[in-house]
Amino acid sequence: MNQISTTVSSEIPAKRIALLKGDGIGPEIVSAAVRVLERIADRYGHSFWFQEYLIGGQAVESCGSPLPEETLAACREADCVLLGAVGGPAYDSLPAPQRPETGLLALRSELGLYANLRPVRLFPQLAQTSPLRLERIASGFDILIIRELTGGIYFGKRGRRQGCFGEEAFDTENYSRMEIERITHVAFQAAMKRNRRLISVDKANVLESSRLWREVVHDISGGYPDVDSSDMLVDNAAMQLIRDPAQFDVLLTSNLFGDILSDEASQLTGSIGMLASASLGEGRSGLYEPIHGSAPDIAGKDIANPIATILSAAMMLRHSLGLEQEADAIEAAVENVLDQGLRTADIAIPGITAIGTQAITEAVVSAL
Repeated sequence: MNQISTTVSSEIPAKRIALLKGDGIGPEIVSAAVRVLERIADRYGHSFWFQEYLIGGQAVESCGSPLPEETLAACREADCVLLGAVGGPAYDSLPAPQRPETGLLALRSELGLYANLRPVRLFPQLAQTSPLRLERIASGFDILIIRELTGGIYFGKRGRRQGCFGEEAFDTENYSRMEIERITHVAFQAAMKRNRRLISVDKANVLESSRLWREVVHDISGGYPDVDSSDMLVDNAAMQLIRDPAQFDVLLTSNLFGDILSDEASQLTGSIGMLASASLGEGRSGLYEPIHGSAPDIAGKDIANPIATILSAAMMLRHSLGLEQEADAIEAAVENVLDQGLRTADIAIPGITAIGTQAITEAVVSAL
């Protein structure tokens, strides 16, 4: 454990934020978000108590486990958790129980974080960085992908065995009615606060788990008559995201489909380095993280884009701490920086000189 920062307020009790920097660029981008949060604390008179804990490959190297008991216990007690990224090629040959990703999956499960919210918004300042033609995204798009996070194939029975044609491997997609019901309610409630359109993504023409998924969504949809809801097969959803992303409002997905579709959608915004996420459940701690990976090839070079992590911190203020005005301020500051034409390498276009992680972080702080 490492206490890295404390901002003191005599009037407001300190909010405990567990920092899980993780691997690769994780330490850089989490430090950037902390810098922004410290500015928020100063400006609005809040008190945040940051403490750092090990996770992922960093934790394996230190104590042999991708999710140490100390880390899990601290996350359970914290008001919220801010995560960088885990994993990297250096850990790919480890046995499954020691893989960094196993620690992240276990953390989500142990904290009961079953609802993953992934906003996918095209910043108008970055329209030129999108791979789609400008006429296809002229009206912009603002999608909320709600991904079930603790069920499905990532948590199903898996293994290897000998079959008729030699060694086989299997992974099992499994969902209970309860798991589908609770994530579906989250999605419909989110749609009620947005444009009241929801599309549930499945593969009900092939998979039995998707047939149950569709049945449950239909059952629950009757309780939300003001929401225009429909179904879409996952392969069609992948195509439609490319053809016309603006048609989507809220996308409800299983764990596997949400993982894939949100990464696809991130590229439509110009860079995966712009997408934040929140993982929520019924317990105390929410988990906030960028959706991108650890990018070990650029770690330590001061070129990583910290904006997704900074925007994840804004989601943390909004969803876990109820600080709506402060969350809005961070998001407005990011817009201000983009308006100034400041870009990291992943979102720079020809003719614009990219700046580094620390420089764009300080620009966001200055905009606050």
